[in-house]
Amino acid sequence: MHEQSLACGEPAHLARCGNATALALALQASRCDTLSTFAVFESALPGLAVPQRAEFNPPLWELGHIGWFQSWWLGRYPACGEGVQADPDQPRLAPQRAGADALYDSSRVPHATRWQLALPGADATRADLHSQLQQTLALLAAWPAAAEPSLYFFRLALLHEDMHHEAALYMAQALGLNIADARWQTPTLPAPPAALALPGGPFELGSASDAGFAFDNELGARSVRTAPFEIDAQVLRWAEFLPFIEAGGYTDARWWTSAGVDWRRASGALVPRYLRKAAGSAHAWQLWRHGAWQALPLDEPACHLTQHEALAWCSWAGRRLPTEIEWEHAALSEHGSAGSFRWGDVWEWTASPFAPYPGFRAHPYRDYSAPWFDGRPVLRGASFMTQPRLRHARYRNYFPATRNDVPAGLRSCAV
Repeated sequence: MHEQSLACGEPAHLARCGNATALALALQASRCDTLSTFAVFESALPGLAVPQRAEFNPPLWELGHIGWFQSWWLGRYPACGEGVQADPDQPRLAPQRAGADALYDSSRVPHATRWQLALPGADATRADLHSQLQQTLALLAAWPAAAEPSLYFFRLALLHEDMHHEAALYMAQALGLNIADARWQTPTLPAPPAALALPGGPFELGSASDAGFAFDNELGARSVRTAPFEIDAQVLRWAEFLPFIEAGGYTDARWWTSAGVDWRRASGALVPRYLRKAAGSAHAWQLWRHGAWQALPLDEPACHLTQHEALAWCSWAGRRLPTEIEWEHAALSEHGSAGSFRWGDVWEWTASPFAPYPGFRAHPYRDYSAPWFDGRPVLRGASFMTQPRLRHARYRNYFPATRNDVPAGLRSCAV
């Protein structure tokens, strides 16, 4: 994926720049996936109960929140036509369900309390989502064609739902549920191609304000300069990561940062999440997937790694993680255009902290970026669980370095 291809009707381009008709179709497609994945939880989990963990949300809460968010920024929001200039504190119209704000507003409902909320049942929540989506589509159908630049909140609601769909998929993986849809299965990769040498030089980082929809943390396009660098053409496979494990890498403090040592001690990790040595074999490994242990496919991307594990592998291999500037430069270079810089298989840890670009100004959804400028690392690319509408070379993902439920891996650069 690269910006040249995004001009040719790719899903990410249509989500960010497409007309109202394309956006209406995308909103309906996203909702179909939301409901389909929720149905897997509903059929597999008695009472839709999940353990109370920091990385989870109750599935019923997730479902209700998706519809609530769409309605909060569209059907109930008189200022929705003002786009990024809108006042987020303008009073809303009443919700269709009384008390919905006290249930689903993620900015005001603490995470730990969501397991104790008296949520509507699954059928009632689906009915709410149906009426909320119909309200959104009716609003969109009446939108003046000349006002398409003001479709900002429709695009935000769409991509927000797509993000929650990916989160549902990796929660399903953590719970051992079988998501059978072929679109969300782990890819296989060829043997590593030769690393790519980029000459460095000036590069335009970030999105311009007139380039269609962009998240606030992407804005502030500016010219930067990179030194020449060499970067892997694709992410690491298990075939490249396993030698680190088998060489005792998890118990050798030489390869770990001090924060990595602390994480390893606190977690007790001796192997990546979802991996184990096969019983009775010195060299065979197994992967836990869909609630069962199976032979580890060595040609799949090394996945569900923390940034600490990615950094440790790099130290052991004499490599380093790319900065996010290097990653974006490579993705938008001729290597990205030609497909020789392959991305989108797993999220990729970078060496860069998530921080605002110069001149950052928060968009009306204030909690999207600004609260997370706390030093956590940036991930770039996309994963096999990511909706194609979200796969954009400028997109900045961000999670704490300790998260390994996220389908994340790494590629490396020469030191």
